[in-house]
Amino acid sequence: MTRFALALFDLDDTLLDHRSAVVRGIRSHVDALGSPYSDGRIDSVTLWHELEDAHYHRYLSGELTFAEQRRTRAVAFADAHGVALTDELADQWFDDYFVHYRESWTLFDDALPCLDAVAAAGAQIGVITNGDPDFQQVKLERTGLEGRFAHVVASGAVGVAKPDPAIFTATCDRFGVDPADALYIGDRLMTDAVGAARAGLTGVWLNRFGDDLPEGALGHGSGTDAAPERIVEDNGVITVSSLGELSALVSGR
Repeated sequence: MTRFALALFDLDDTLLDHRSAVVRGIRSHVDALGSPYSDGRIDSVTLWHELEDAHYHRYLSGELTFAEQRRTRAVAFADAHGVALTDELADQWFDDYFVHYRESWTLFDDALPCLDAVAAAGAQIGVITNGDPDFQQVKLERTGLEGRFAHVVASGAVGVAKPDPAIFTATCDRFGVDPADALYIGDRLMTDAVGAARAGLTGVWLNRFGDDLPEGALGHGSGTDAAPERIVEDNGVITVSSLGELSALVSGR
């Protein structure tokens, strides 16, 4: 008998190596664009990560549409390199970047073995992801994840985004499982693990980086400058360093 009836997963940077795909994607795009984007004066990777973190959150909060946040990121990136883009050119710019980004999608090595082990332990499995449902569905299809989950819940379809408790409880309702019998694992401490814990699930923070946390690893919604260790303790969050640790957690071994 499993300790948890339901194991829910984040998608980007938990199952799919989104951050690495972004790095490869923007570098390939910049190389294809040439000067003035590739003259080396600006760290393109850092700038693109910053723009994604800022404007994707504006989409999740309802300030921008999904298309608008893409356009805004493209315009800001180009402007930093002295290039002015119209809305039409910005949309094409992002479409061209997306080709490079999509070609770089890969799953983490521990993703499929973890899903297999958790399913074998008898738990239902699902996904809660912040994003546009059609966009996230393409990721599932191209990475071989389609069909592995009974339900994939995307914030763009339900109208609320992590860490809002409503998206976690609504997903548990969809599975017919009490939140107390479910866990949620994700790479962002506040957005994923703490959000889930505050909704009554067991929140699991996937910290692949140890103390060398990348920008955005805590996620949005903390409202505090507390150290990650304190946030983890105060919210009863479990920390793991790989998905390989999850099957033992689910089975209670």
